[in-house]
Amino acid sequence: MKKKKKFRPFSRRLTRRLVLTLFVVLSLLCTWIVMIGWAMVVIQTEMNYVNQLHLCREKIRQVMSDIHVATVNLVPEIEANLDRPDAMSRITERMVRLNPNIRSCGISFVEGYYPQKGRAYCPYTLRNDSSEVEVRNPVTKNNNYLETEWFKQAIAADSGYWSKPFADGFDKKTPLVAYMVPIHDRERRTVAILGVDLSLEWLNDYMGNADGSLLDYQDDGFSLSVVFGSTYLFIIDKDGTYILYPDKERILKENYFTRAKETPDTLDDYLGHQMVANRVGVFHKDDEENELILNGESSYAFYQPMSNTDWSIALVIPWFGVNMWAIGLTIALVFFMVVGLLVTFFVSSRMVRHATKPLKQLASSAGVVAQGRFDAPLPNIRHNDEIRLLRDSFENMQHSLSDYVEQLQATTAQKASIESELKIAHDIQMSMLPKTFPPFPERQDIDVFGKLTPARAVGGDLFDFYIREEKLLFCIGDVSGKGVPASLLMAVTRSLFRNISSYTSEPNQIVIALNSVMAEDNETSMFVTLFVGVLDLASHELRYCNAGHDAPLLIGHDVRPLPCDANLPVGVMSGWEFTQQTTTIAPGTIIFLFTDGLNEAENADHDQFGDNRILSVAHAIAAEGCCRPDEVIDRMGAYVHNFVADAEQSDDLTMLAVQLK
Repeated sequence: MKKKKKFRPFSRRLTRRLVLTLFVVLSLLCTWIVMIGWAMVVIQTEMNYVNQLHLCREKIRQVMSDIHVATVNLVPEIEANLDRPDAMSRITERMVRLNPNIRSCGISFVEGYYPQKGRAYCPYTLRNDSSEVEVRNPVTKNNNYLETEWFKQAIAADSGYWSKPFADGFDKKTPLVAYMVPIHDRERRTVAILGVDLSLEWLNDYMGNADGSLLDYQDDGFSLSVVFGSTYLFIIDKDGTYILYPDKERILKENYFTRAKETPDTLDDYLGHQMVANRVGVFHKDDEENELILNGESSYAFYQPMSNTDWSIALVIPWFGVNMWAIGLTIALVFFMVVGLLVTFFVSSRMVRHATKPLKQLASSAGVVAQGRFDAPLPNIRHNDEIRLLRDSFENMQHSLSDYVEQLQATTAQKASIESELKIAHDIQMSMLPKTFPPFPERQDIDVFGKLTPARAVGGDLFDFYIREEKLLFCIGDVSGKGVPASLLMAVTRSLFRNISSYTSEPNQIVIALNSVMAEDNETSMFVTLFVGVLDLASHELRYCNAGHDAPLLIGHDVRPLPCDANLPVGVMSGWEFTQQTTTIAPGTIIFLFTDGLNEAENADHDQFGDNRILSVAHAIAAEGCCRPDEVIDRMGAYVHNFVADAEQSDDLTMLAVQLK
């Protein structure tokens, strides 16, 4: 039993379609807005981070500039007190106390400048871990600066410059960078080097790079406090050595490129090469959309070179930190879109239900009409619109249905009468054909089997056979056309065959006589393809005449078609001389006759069964040893049925098999 579909009101479906349309439009609009907004927000965020990197760089530059200025301003005081060696320690101490961003300060004199102080003299003041200032003597037996490379380089430079980063000479671990300035005597000879040290660990802490306070650094109203994830600064020199990094253990001890080579991708290597080349830029993906991964997460890197040094600074921001505003914008748009759709759905539902209320009433009345009550009242529609036109159309349909039902009852009665008559005609037609098999049970020398399957209630195929004077007379034919006219001509042909063959046993004379009768006054131009055979049961001689019919097959040890002359069908031309042929049939051979309903049988793709398939099936039947006429016809029928499958039968199908045992 077919399951009844669930009822869905038209108003609800119309509302859903309206909301779906609005959803598609809003989705496309929101997608366009999100794409543009995302791009604009990301671009603006990148610009803000570029500015932030610039501010961080300027903050570092300001610290180094303050040290530079303080160092340069201290030179005149030192040069004015060169004749007072004991004053040098007080000068360095005051320098460290007055400048909290200075870690240490020292004046390294050339060899023997103060004989009373020994070969090397270097007043030196540092700020220790407890932030206390203390004066020390860095010159020891194992630590003589006179032989160091940096001292020789500073003497040779004879100008101020920032040194390469180095580890503190006392604790051997504190990373420092120093601004070196030469001290001259009155004859402008270089007599000492003033070195003011900046602690890179202090600078790292000062920038908030170690504890995350960088995120709270503000300037001109810009803040990084909204960023989540590992946001940090790092600085490398031209060799890739870390100058600043959140992990202080890496400063001066590790190289950027060493870490980069340990990762499977090459994007971090590319970033390092861009930085040591003093390039300015933003990097996140390459041309193949591979993302830059730093510290295990997708990141943006904003980088710039540091002025007056060979350093390059980079600000690393996680992907979410750059795209969070775009993500927030997307979430907000989706939220408002959903809210808008819900509001639209409820408003549209009320409007559609109100507009379709008359339709519901009309549908109820139509259901009553569908039950056969054509006089059922229809609702009154006040509005002069399409629903009113539909109501009037239903009213007209009621009157039309009443008239149509009366006509249908009369037509049905007539059709039933015609079908009954066709059924009687079918029974009469089938009764005219042999229907008792085996037809000659008392004889052991002959076996015959035939089968007719009409395409309609009645058809135009025929076959017949009987024995007279130890001769088997048989025929098979196919009337042109189908239906009742073909069945009438089939009945006439079968009756004429019986009457004419009772006087003569010559197949060509039988066919000539049939043609003479049927061609006369043939106003309908109908004809019959016919095969007539006479088999002498004693001599095994077969005389036959073929009038435009398909050649039979001889199925025995092998399979071959029976040679047939080209004659016209019966009823086409009066006076045609039909030829007769003779052959001998070997015992056990089956004469297989058929109409074109076999070779022209079509499947659903309109492919025909064809003569080749008939021959192929006949060979298979012969090989399998099917030796009885009924077996041959049943097997051939099964093959053609499987080929046709569910396709409608297009023509009458008749098969006749005669076997001389």
